[in-house]
Amino acid sequence: MNYRHAFHAGNFADLHKHAILLSMLSALQGESEALSVIDTHAGAGGYDLSGEMARRSGEAQAGIFRLRAATDAPPVFGPLLKAVAEMNGGGAGDLYPGSPVLMARGLRKADRYAGCELRPDDAQLLRETLAPYANAQALEADGFATAVQRAGKGGRAFVVIDPPFERPDDYQRIAETTKAVLARAQDAALAIWLPIKDLETFDAFLRAMETVTDRLLVAELRLRPLTDPMKMNGCAMVMIGAPAGVDDAATQAGDWIAARLGEAGGRSRVWRT
Repeated sequence: MNYRHAFHAGNFADLHKHAILLSMLSALQGESEALSVIDTHAGAGGYDLSGEMARRSGEAQAGIFRLRAATDAPPVFGPLLKAVAEMNGGGAGDLYPGSPVLMARGLRKADRYAGCELRPDDAQLLRETLAPYANAQALEADGFATAVQRAGKGGRAFVVIDPPFERPDDYQRIAETTKAVLARAQDAALAIWLPIKDLETFDAFLRAMETVTDRLLVAELRLRPLTDPMKMNGCAMVMIGAPAGVDDAATQAGDWIAARLGEAGGRSRVWRT
């Protein structure tokens, strides 16, 4: 799966992921005096939707641009829309914040953010993007290893895992990293994004995660029926340590996207294991 994020920034999956991430960040801040946010695959941090890669895919036009034009968007999208507007100077520009900007701008004085990116060009862009945020750090480092190293050191760990799924062992590394993080910090919270192309791969991942923990919150979104495994037919957020209010936020986001941006047969559901 080619997931250089500039191709897909602002698409339906970003709306789902980012609305839920912001809800989870806020809810965790209500529970913890200090958070240590570790973003394992941070990317460039922000994206120009008028750029060549975004224009080539056209996914933002069917995602964030439709959300911005909507009159019936539920409250869960409010923080994301506010962040997009602020990134564009209050106007209707073409800049879209990735998870690094969304997390960094929401930090309290006691919170810290570390974004990991292995591509040297994106890592440099990430450093530039995060420069205005005193509590945010860009690392050219393996995010899986960094999450394990930093878990339990200074603040409650909140690990965001969003790999490109270009490596065949990404699913396995997520499960292994989750197990290692929880071994070092039992109170750690994790938010894992993954594409849904076919049901077998998705179910296999959930079975693997259930051997690690029985505290999963799953927000599944299908844009269309799973009839073509070559397409990204949907996405999911799989969370551990998510406060109770995140369930409602995930339901709001998924239901609206499925109804307004999905095709016939699209659906959303949220459940805890």
